[in-house]
Amino acid sequence: MTSDSRDRAAPVPGAGNHRARYRRILRFAAWHLAVTWWFELLLPRIGLVRIAERSRSKRMRRFAQRFHALAVDLGGLMIKVGQFLSSRLDVLPPEITKELEGLQDEVPPVSFSAIRTLAEAELGAPLERLFASVEETPIAAASLGQAHRARLRPDDAADTGLDRVVLKVQRPGINAIVDVDLAALRKVGGWLSHVRLVSDRADMPALVEEFAQTSLEEIDYLNEGANAERFGVDFADDARVEVPGVVWERSTRRVLTLEDVTAIKITDSVALLAAGIDPAQVAPVFASVMFDQMFTTGFFHADPHPGNIFVTPATHPSAEHPWKLTFIDFGMMGEIPPSTRSGLRKLLIAAASRDGKGLVAAIRNVGVLVPSADTVELERAMTHLFARFGGMGFAELREVDPREFREFAVEFGDTVRSLPFQFPENFLLIIRAMSLTSGVCSSLDARFNLWDSVEPYAAQLLRDERGNIVQDVAQQALDAAGLALGLPKRLDGVLARVEEGSLSVANPRLERQLARLDRTAPRSAAALIFGALLVSGSVVRADDMVLGNVLMIASVLPLLHGLWVGRSGL
Repeated sequence: MTSDSRDRAAPVPGAGNHRARYRRILRFAAWHLAVTWWFELLLPRIGLVRIAERSRSKRMRRFAQRFHALAVDLGGLMIKVGQFLSSRLDVLPPEITKELEGLQDEVPPVSFSAIRTLAEAELGAPLERLFASVEETPIAAASLGQAHRARLRPDDAADTGLDRVVLKVQRPGINAIVDVDLAALRKVGGWLSHVRLVSDRADMPALVEEFAQTSLEEIDYLNEGANAERFGVDFADDARVEVPGVVWERSTRRVLTLEDVTAIKITDSVALLAAGIDPAQVAPVFASVMFDQMFTTGFFHADPHPGNIFVTPATHPSAEHPWKLTFIDFGMMGEIPPSTRSGLRKLLIAAASRDGKGLVAAIRNVGVLVPSADTVELERAMTHLFARFGGMGFAELREVDPREFREFAVEFGDTVRSLPFQFPENFLLIIRAMSLTSGVCSSLDARFNLWDSVEPYAAQLLRDERGNIVQDVAQQALDAAGLALGLPKRLDGVLARVEEGSLSVANPRLERQLARLDRTAPRSAAALIFGALLVSGSVVRADDMVLGNVLMIASVLPLLHGLWVGRSGL
């Protein structure tokens, strides 16, 4: 290992730094929450909305720059938070997402001596006895661990069928760092739960817990190995996909030994062309493989950024496919339950058919919208969106007048913000995976049109759905038959209650409105009497001061009654 690489190696934090780390994260969050409250809530209320609007872009960029510096300096889960923010192109402004893009590859490595100490403690023997060789310079340094190339000893190579491997080792002390970061994030989530602008849209403590569960699973390398094998089984018969094998004899919860499958980085267009692979042909295949994970197997790679996907040229000209997509790093995986997967299928079919109303219904079925949400305006906005922008690729969208985008964004944003959204389990991972998929495909082909991949895939899903129509119709027939059999008895009961005069009809919304009227009617009457007495007294007072004063003083009685009724809730 060279002296330069030693200088660049990140220090291993000690326990004494944990409290300072916790306080630093909270100070950062508290300051920027205060700034946001001042500019986005207070200034608009006092009529200074233009000041907030003029400075918004600059403030967003400054926040992203400061968070970028904080994440690189602290590492740990702060890098993961930044990576998540950088992928939220759907809700965050470009000032934030653009600034945080670099967090994918900017983590300084840990010194090899620290990596050696941890690996030998985990594996129970010196590395020289376990491997034929281990390269000291890492091939990748991530926020939670780093990877080194290695070679198995001849006897192990014969047993496993593998020779060249990758030794993935956790960063020393990362467990304590994750605990500190999660404690700070839970605190910030608690703060945000008291901000109505945020709490009306999402359950922040629940989102933090989902993030915590994902992070804790990611630092369990045995879990990652199991994920890799499960992913491999899902795509065992797919000639387009390759997954590295796991060397379980050289793996623990903090050390993972995998087959070395490094090849051409998926977004390296120059290397792809040199290998005779057209990047524009890679994009739709990658999109299709990701769709298969989301809508068919339900077990998906939630971190498909360019560093985690290689394009591997076929070694034999007669191969079924001239190249393969090789996935690595299975620490962050998502699982979609069958009910949600069915909703996502309907969502994809509605999107492909440009059905705004159907898309909103699918969004509701997935669980993103609460059942009581009034979606008329959202349906209209989605229909407008499809009519104007549906089917356009990224290159075509760049040719649209920016003013048209801004006008639609304002209108659409107002509609979305008026609705009560919620996030089902794993939905943040779904959004992250699809955002990264879209970004990778666009970098491979600037004219890539996601609809070109969505439409044939949705058509196949629709054919699959129709294949179950007989079963669905049979179930509906049974339900209808059961209802028909029980209908005469239910009608007899209703008629009997009508004759007795005991029939009641429940309408919760109407009942709430009537209750509100019951409460406000006495206050309205009191206000009317108060106004009448006060006006009458002021008119009469000009001719009869005594009677006018009596009427004006008497007006205080209905006023006090109205206030008392309002406060007591009667």
